[in-house]
Amino acid sequence: MFACLLLPCLCAAALAQAVSFPELNSAVPGNQDVTYFDLAKMIVPDLKPGNDGFYTGGAPIEMRDILEGNNGGSPPETVNLPNATVLAIKAGGKDRLAMLLDLGQSQDSAEGFAVLALYDLTAKPKLLDAVNVGTDQSTYFRDPGKLPISAGDDALITMSTHFNSNQGYVGTILILVRNDRFEAIDQINTFDENVCAYKRTQDLSFRTHGGEKPYAAIKVTVTDATKPSGENCEEPAPKAASHDISVTYRWDKAKSRYVRNSDAFEKLSAENAKHF
Repeated sequence: MFACLLLPCLCAAALAQAVSFPELNSAVPGNQDVTYFDLAKMIVPDLKPGNDGFYTGGAPIEMRDILEGNNGGSPPETVNLPNATVLAIKAGGKDRLAMLLDLGQSQDSAEGFAVLALYDLTAKPKLLDAVNVGTDQSTYFRDPGKLPISAGDDALITMSTHFNSNQGYVGTILILVRNDRFEAIDQINTFDENVCAYKRTQDLSFRTHGGEKPYAAIKVTVTDATKPSGENCEEPAPKAASHDISVTYRWDKAKSRYVRNSDAFEKLSAENAKHF
């Protein structure tokens, strides 16, 4: 319950309707001879049903980290999967399925290991790409899960998080799917805090601006809000405040990637770190 107070985007009511959580043994729509378990075995080859409703297996296939320069966590020696998290998307004008499998943490890693996989289901199911998107303990698709950036393309949004007694930490990754491969657009780090004197939240919203080719511009806004609790606390209560921090990402043809128009999110991350 406290996690939901700190991180409302984790609560079920906030999940995008496009994201679904099928049982691994259920059939993939339009592919009755294929189950999500079959797709997951392309990631964890020795995956098998357990006795407790979970699916267990060893190490996943080799894959790169979505942030490349940053070293992500390492996979645990044994994985336990209760279900799949899937999202139907468009990429290059084609129907694709994105599946997110949070494999958990290894004993020597502070970050979890979460696989974002891309499948072509038009004929025999084919794994097109797989990357580690885990940057913290638990990883999810972040509402709204995907953003239409052209008539035939969706960008994806994942988030990794952990929380303690009064602070929540979230790393959100914007992801482009190009040539059937995942490419990170940017990572946005936000911070929530709930103490006696006040509650501070940093909520994200996403908008696209059509008309730009080949991909629409993406505007991301962090609403940083502080609300006094009204309680009698040892620490002084700050004044109520709320302000927006926005960054717009536009496609740069020469660089062949999205480019942001500001370093405002980097400055926010540095300012947040002072409160850890």
